[in-house]
Amino acid sequence: MFIPPHYKKLKRGPQVILPKDIGIIIAYTGINKNSVCVDAGTGSGWLAISMAKICKQVYSYELKPDFIKIAEHNKIIENLDNLIIRNKDISKKIFEKNIDVVTLDLPNAEKAVKNAYKALKDGGYIAGYVLHIEQLKKFFDKLEKYKFKNINAFEVIMRDILIRDIGIRPSTKGVWHTGYLIFGQK
Repeated sequence: MFIPPHYKKLKRGPQVILPKDIGIIIAYTGINKNSVCVDAGTGSGWLAISMAKICKQVYSYELKPDFIKIAEHNKIIENLDNLIIRNKDISKKIFEKNIDVVTLDLPNAEKAVKNAYKALKDGGYIAGYVLHIEQLKKFFDKLEKYKFKNINAFEVIMRDILIRDIGIRPSTKGVWHTGYLIFGQK
């Protein structure tokens, strides 16, 4: 799978959300230069950094100090003053209010849906990135419980194409399943 050069300079520790999914999150939620976003499950920071390059402000929540160190390093590489990384549990509290988008990439992400609902402005979006169908169902159930509308879930499959003089066809290698995306609107 092709990784754009600007991502290759970033340090990786924990698994990252890949650009194919980051692009869908940005496009689907309508993130723009005026957006204030909350991200949770910072990990290496690829999603938070990608959003901070576009948004007015991004707050990212992470529990693991070793992950925070990697994300802070990547934030410095990208020279982003509008990204604040918090060593806090988003399932306990979101400090920010009137948020445009909340993204959740963490185990048991459904436990943060209630706090996301409280933090989001009317019309704001929640985006979940989960690895398993069972997690997707739990997240969906929480979105319904808190009366989110426009709930959509899908998987983004990207196939590399092998281009040669003797024929062009899909590559037999690459990354297929990375995670499931689920969106809801307050």
